[in-house]
Amino acid sequence: MFSMGRRDKAVTSHKFKDRIPGFVTEEGTKIDTRTFSLRGLDQLIQTLLDHGYQCIGPVVRDGVIAYDKVSSTADLPQGWTDEQSPGHYRLRKREDDACFGFVVGPHSWKRFLYPPERRLWQLQKQGQSFVRVGEPEVAPRYAFLGVKACELAAIGIQDQVLKDGPVPDPDYTQRRDNALIIAVNCTESAETCFCASMKTGPEAAGGFDLVLTEILEPKHAFVAQAGSERGREILDALQTAEASESQIESARAGIASAADGQTRTVDTDGLRELIERASESIHWGEIEERCLSCANCTLSCPTCFCSDVEDSTDLTGEHAERWRRWDSCFNRGFSFVAGGEIRHSTASRYRQWMTHKLSTWHDQFGSSGCVGCGRCITWCPVGIDITEEIQQFRLRDQL
Repeated sequence: MFSMGRRDKAVTSHKFKDRIPGFVTEEGTKIDTRTFSLRGLDQLIQTLLDHGYQCIGPVVRDGVIAYDKVSSTADLPQGWTDEQSPGHYRLRKREDDACFGFVVGPHSWKRFLYPPERRLWQLQKQGQSFVRVGEPEVAPRYAFLGVKACELAAIGIQDQVLKDGPVPDPDYTQRRDNALIIAVNCTESAETCFCASMKTGPEAAGGFDLVLTEILEPKHAFVAQAGSERGREILDALQTAEASESQIESARAGIASAADGQTRTVDTDGLRELIERASESIHWGEIEERCLSCANCTLSCPTCFCSDVEDSTDLTGEHAERWRRWDSCFNRGFSFVAGGEIRHSTASRYRQWMTHKLSTWHDQFGSSGCVGCGRCITWCPVGIDITEEIQQFRLRDQL
C-alpha cells in the first residue's frame, strides 16, 4: 500500500522530469509504461478519495468543461469535446466515449492553488486592543486529474513566482506541496492552441506524479507512466498491465496528431527584444480600437497572478478583515498611485500585459509568461488573437 501523506522535497523535484518526450529515455531505455481500462480509472479515483484527497477533474457545467470535484468516471465529460476559435467556445458531442477528448476550458488549476478570493486574517476588538481571531485556514489536499501539458508548464511558472521566489506565498506553497498531479497528454488540439511552438505541449515532459494518455484504438484504455516515486506507488496499487507496442504506438500517434493539428504558431526567436522595440508602435492604438479592457484574458490566463489586498471593518468598528482578491492590469485602478493612475488608456494597459507576458517576464523569472494554451484568444469577447498581434509587430519591425 502506498503512502499518501504530505509530499517531501524529493518527491516535489520529480525524479523523471528531465526525460525527453516519448516513451524512451534519451539513452534509448524504455520507460516503464502501464495500461488500464476505464474501470481502472475509476479505481484510481476511488483510491485517491480513500486516502483523503479531494479529487478535482474536468466536468461539464454551465455549458463549458470546468474543473470541480469528481468521485467517479461518471462525473467526467465522457463523449464531449470543445470547439474553440477567437471569441468562441462551444461544447459538442463526440462520436466516442473519450473522457479527456477536449482541450482546456475557461478555468485553470490556478483557482485551486491561488484562489480568486482568500481571507488573510481577521481581528476582533477586546478591551482597548485588537486580537487576531479564527483558526488559520488549512490548505486542502488536492489530487488534480486531467492536467494538460500547457497547464503543467503554467503551474511551473507560478511555482517560480509564488513558491520558489525570494518571498514565497505561504498559502500557495502549502497548497502546492499538498497537491498530487495526474497529467493527461493531449491527443487533439483546438483552433486556438499554440503550445507546440511555445514548447510546452502537447505532451507533458515533467512536473507530474502520473501521466496518462487516453487511447481509443485498439480499444479504449489509458497508457500510464510515473513521474515521481509517489506516482510509481499509485501505479503499483492499481490493477495494471504492461502496455503493448500497439498501445504505445497509438498513444504516440495521438500526441503527434495534436501537435500537427495546431494551426497557430508563435516564432519565439527574438520575441523578447521585438516586444521591447515595439514600445512606441502605433499598433498598440490599433489594438485599443478593439480591446474592451474587460480583463477576460488575464482572469482566464493560467499564469497571471496579480492581486489586490482589501481591508474592511464592520459598522461597530470592532471587527476587521483583510482579503486578497485577484486583480488585473487591465483594470483602471490597478496602476493607481499617489497622484492618480499611471496607465490611462486601454492601449497602455494592453501594452503592459503583453510586454510583461512575453518580454519582461524573462527579466523577472527567466522564462516567458505564456504557455500557448489559447485561453486569452477564446475568451476575448472581440476575438483579439495574441499570435496575430505578435505577427503584426514583426511585420512592422521589418519596415
